[in-house]
Amino acid sequence: MKKHAIIPIFIPHRGCPHDCVFCNQRKITARSADVTPADAEKIIEEYLATLEGRGLLSIEVAFFGGSFTGIPMEEQSAFLAVAKKYKDSGRIDAIHLSTRPDYINREILDNLRAYGVDVIELGVQSFDEEVLRLSKRGHSAADVEEACRLIHEYGFTLGIQLMVGLPGDSREACIESAKKAVALGPSIARIYPTVVIEGTELADMYKAGAYKALSTEEAVDISKDMYRILAGAGVNVIRIGLKNTDIINDGGPDSAVLADYHPSFRQLVESELAREAMEAAVAQAFPEGAPPAGTKMRCFAAPRLVSALSGYRGRNRRDIAERYPGLDPAFLPDPSLGDPQFRFEFEPPAEERNAE
Repeated sequence: MKKHAIIPIFIPHRGCPHDCVFCNQRKITARSADVTPADAEKIIEEYLATLEGRGLLSIEVAFFGGSFTGIPMEEQSAFLAVAKKYKDSGRIDAIHLSTRPDYINREILDNLRAYGVDVIELGVQSFDEEVLRLSKRGHSAADVEEACRLIHEYGFTLGIQLMVGLPGDSREACIESAKKAVALGPSIARIYPTVVIEGTELADMYKAGAYKALSTEEAVDISKDMYRILAGAGVNVIRIGLKNTDIINDGGPDSAVLADYHPSFRQLVESELAREAMEAAVAQAFPEGAPPAGTKMRCFAAPRLVSALSGYRGRNRRDIAERYPGLDPAFLPDPSLGDPQFRFEFEPPAEERNAE
């Protein structure tokens, strides 16, 4: 049962001076009416009408859009005052926002603290300077480090968002970004494979052959290793991959995805991690050959990840059956396991147990 809920409020970053190659927010903003604090209050009320009374452990109001702290301070304050009213009344538990590393300073943080903000997510994307330059991010890795230092100093919960497959990117650069992110002590993280969307500079580069998008398989392979690094360090990876609703899908020219995009990307990543863990466990338990026919294999994961053991659309189950036809796997929940952790037990065939 879902225990945490987020009330998302999208604030288009009309004031952002940057033109990141992958971003189409300017075009989205041009088609969208400005969101006002009154709109934010209406959104919160609509969500609370369905969320309150459901026994949720926490409800957050989250301001998304990429650069909340880049809008004028008085506008930030007006939106935050709405959220703070609900937090002060106890109807929500936390205020959450996302922004850029170069839109963090002491004046901004003083204001966020005054309005009871709890979580600040930074759109870092990469720690590789060449990737940041080619993506026209407009900030450096040093800006990220300073922003994270200040966020920790002020006592906010830090989140870091990383992207996979940007221009100039590589597996090595992505893995290094995950390691550098861990070193900065975030509590939460997101991993997004780069999606080529019509109406962006990246789309033009893609059409001209100046940018080669990762395949889904390549993006999964890199993302799973980044996920393993982050989760292994105790970072809660709250999202992997874009939701359908993260991409404007109104049928207009700016909604088209030009390269590989998979709506169940997180499932693919977690299923691949589970498959690797299962294969390693079998190889360790039976180093000299395949398991004897009738061998039972109990595979455990956190309840949320039991489906990952079976694999996306049952792929892992089929692969195990083909590779180890003598194995009889069962996929079971173990609430004591973390994310993404797996545990395995093997039981010999009945005739071997009887012989003992």
